[in-house]
Amino acid sequence: MTHAIQDVVLRDIDPVTPEEVTEVLVAAMADGAVARWLMPEDRLRRESSPEYFAIFAEHALRHGEVYASVDPIDGKLSGVALWFPLTRAIPAPVDYDSRLKDVTGSGFDRICELDAALEAEHPLGPHHYLAFIAVRPDRQNLGIGSSLLARHHARLDRAGLPAYLEANDPRNRELYLRHGYESRPPVLLPDGPPVWPMWREPLL
Repeated sequence: MTHAIQDVVLRDIDPVTPEEVTEVLVAAMADGAVARWLMPEDRLRRESSPEYFAIFAEHALRHGEVYASVDPIDGKLSGVALWFPLTRAIPAPVDYDSRLKDVTGSGFDRICELDAALEAEHPLGPHHYLAFIAVRPDRQNLGIGSSLLARHHARLDRAGLPAYLEANDPRNRELYLRHGYESRPPVLLPDGPPVWPMWREPLL
């Protein structure tokens, strides 16, 4: 089953594979400011990014909800959104710490530092958490990210549930503000970029 929103096709029922989701995450995020802070060495970042993002792709497909935008020309995924419904207990990714150590090597301490900083700000009440939203660089600025957000926000609004995320750059933060999120004071990483916790109340 597919859902057409303007010229963007969103797929949230047809199966997608961890490899498909990981490919989009890597293409969109592996050279972002937070990724560069976590793993400053270009070679390490390029080599470890696929396995790093695969941890979250697999976890979202197992315990979350994955939305995917399909490119009408080549049929490949152009964008993905990984949501976790934190209205119930969700386990951590399988073998998370050991997999991170194997994947990131010298970047492991900084990843632990980031995880702890974000966890300290994460709200406790029931909500849906947007862990990642990513659009392939060659398909950005076409409304795909907005369509991915709007598709899930409509469900949250009907259910009366809030949403939470962390914006990892000013451009993304502006997108989320346009979609009804309120920005909280940023998490400041040592010698790194700010990350903004953001909260969206449901539209009633």
